[in-house]
Amino acid sequence: MTTAVDFKAAARAAAFARRAEAFAGGQGQAAEILADYLAPHRGRVLSGYMPMRSEIDPLPAMAAHQGPVGVPVILARDTPLKFREWSPGCRLVQGAFRAMIPEEGAWVEPEVMIVPLLAFDARGYRLGYGGGFYDRTLEWLRARGPVLAVGFAFAAQEVEAVPVDGFDQRLDAVVTERGVTVFA
Repeated sequence: MTTAVDFKAAARAAAFARRAEAFAGGQGQAAEILADYLAPHRGRVLSGYMPMRSEIDPLPAMAAHQGPVGVPVILARDTPLKFREWSPGCRLVQGAFRAMIPEEGAWVEPEVMIVPLLAFDARGYRLGYGGGFYDRTLEWLRARGPVLAVGFAFAAQEVEAVPVDGFDQRLDAVVTERGVTVFA
């Protein structure tokens, strides 16, 4: 019998392959499109991420943001992410799961989040790596107030339907090299 966990694992394997192929083709103007989409949110705390492996690179959009920018720090399994302030050229160290994080800096609470992903669908759901960090973080932040969650991906990462359960948090928008999709 195939379980939801098995289905998500198979979807992740396929999504990694699609993303790697898209990554090899380059991201075009994706970071510029992202920066333009984020421009009306200047002054608000933005969280981005340090790209790993074949993830699309948000760093130019993060550097262009006029306001505080943080990157995720994993403190423990099954807990929400915390965000340490980041700026171009800051000293980075390796954190959990080999993610690069600022060596020092203030903790910030994002109002706008750039969210990495393996796959997304037209409903606004994303498939992540399986740790639940972003879903848990979005749930926690949204309980405190409005947070804009913007997926950042290659257009080739869109799938017909992402497998979801009651724990999964929807994105508000996805930005790709082809443009912006806003979810109602």
